[in-house]
Amino acid sequence: MFARAIVIVLDSVGIGELPDAALYEDQGSNTLGNIAATVPLHLPTLVSLGLDRLVALPGVSPVMTPAGAFGRMAERSAGKDSVTGHWELMGIVLDRPFPTFPNGFSPELIQAFEKRIGRPSIGNVVASGTTIIDELGPRHMATGFPIVYTSADSVFQIAAHEAFVPVPQLYEWCAAAYDLAVLGLGLGRVIARPFIGLPGSFARTSNRHDYAMPPIAETLLDRLTAAGHHVTSVGKIADLFAGKGISESHPTRSDADGMDRVEALMATQERGLIFANLVDFDALYGHRNDTAGYGANLDRFDMRLAALLPQLRPDDLLVVTADHGNDPTTPSTDHAREFVPVLLYGAGVRAAVDLGTRATFADLGQTLAEVFAVGPLTHGKSFLSEIMVK
Repeated sequence: MFARAIVIVLDSVGIGELPDAALYEDQGSNTLGNIAATVPLHLPTLVSLGLDRLVALPGVSPVMTPAGAFGRMAERSAGKDSVTGHWELMGIVLDRPFPTFPNGFSPELIQAFEKRIGRPSIGNVVASGTTIIDELGPRHMATGFPIVYTSADSVFQIAAHEAFVPVPQLYEWCAAAYDLAVLGLGLGRVIARPFIGLPGSFARTSNRHDYAMPPIAETLLDRLTAAGHHVTSVGKIADLFAGKGISESHPTRSDADGMDRVEALMATQERGLIFANLVDFDALYGHRNDTAGYGANLDRFDMRLAALLPQLRPDDLLVVTADHGNDPTTPSTDHAREFVPVLLYGAGVRAAVDLGTRATFADLGQTLAEVFAVGPLTHGKSFLSEIMVK
C-alpha cells in the first residue's frame, strides 16, 4: 500500500516526562505542553493529525476528528540523546547509556587529544555551547586553542572560529577526538561547532558536523538498503548513523532548508525512505531555553507541514515524530527524558486511530520494516495493521 515513507523528526519536541524521568533529573519536563502553556501556539495542521490528543495545548483549537493516526512512544533505551533516540526509532534498543562526563574529560584524554592536534585546548567543562563560546571565544581568537566542552549527553564538542581555524582543520581535530573518545572510550559523538563573529556577537554556523559511533547492531536503514530500497537522509541523520544504511545524504542549514529539501526529494524520489531531522528546535531554542523562539519555530513548521500535505501521493506514508525532549521552560538546558509523539498520515492511513502509548520508539521502525517487507526487526511491535485503511 505504501511505496514511499517520509519520516520527519522534530528534534527535541517531547510531550511529557517518562515514568523514569526522576532518574535523569527531568521531573516536570514537558517540552510541548509547557511551551503551549507559556506562549501562544496555533498548530492547526499538527492538531488536525491528532497532536492535541497526546498533550494538553492550551489555547489551541481542537478538531472533531483527526485526519490520521496518532500515539505517543516511550524510550526504552537508557539515555536521552539524539543518537540513542534515532537508533531506537530505527530498531536498536540500548541496555545502557553512552558514557557521560559530568566533571569534564580526564587529563589523560585531553593530553592525548592535544598531542594529536599539536596544540593546547581550553575549556574542558560541562557547558552550554553558546555560553562557553561567549566566555572563551576571545581567548580562542587570541591563541588558536580549540574550545573543548561536553554536556549532560555523551558528546565531545570542539568549537573554533572559522576565521582563525579553517573548517577542514576543525574537522581534522574532530576526527582525532573521534579516534580517542568514540573508538577508545565508547563516547556517543564528537561534534564540530564552528562559529563566526566578534566578541559579544558570536554565532554558530551551519558547518556543524557530527561524528557518531556506528550503530552497534543492524537498523531498519541497513535492511532497506540491503534490499535495494533508496534511503535519503536530510539534516544530521547520516551523521547520527555514521553513514550506515544511507543511500544519499543532504545536510541542511536550517529547518526551513530541511523542509525545502524534503519537498524537493518528494518531487524526484519515487520510492523508498526520506528520513529528515529538523535540528533547530533543539540546537537554537531548546538548548538556549528560548521558549518564545521554540514556539515560533513550531508555528513555522506547522505552516510548512500544511504546504507539504497536498504534495503527498496516494501511496505515501508521512510520519512526524521526535527523538527526546528539551524543555526550554525548565532551568536545565539539556535534553529531557520524555515521551515523543508519532503522527501518521496518508491516503492509506485510517483517520482518528489512537495508537495509545507504545512501549518503545522501535515500534515505528518495526512498522516501517513491515511496510517495506524487510522485517521483522529485533525490537518493536508493528502497528501497521492498526493504521491501514481496510
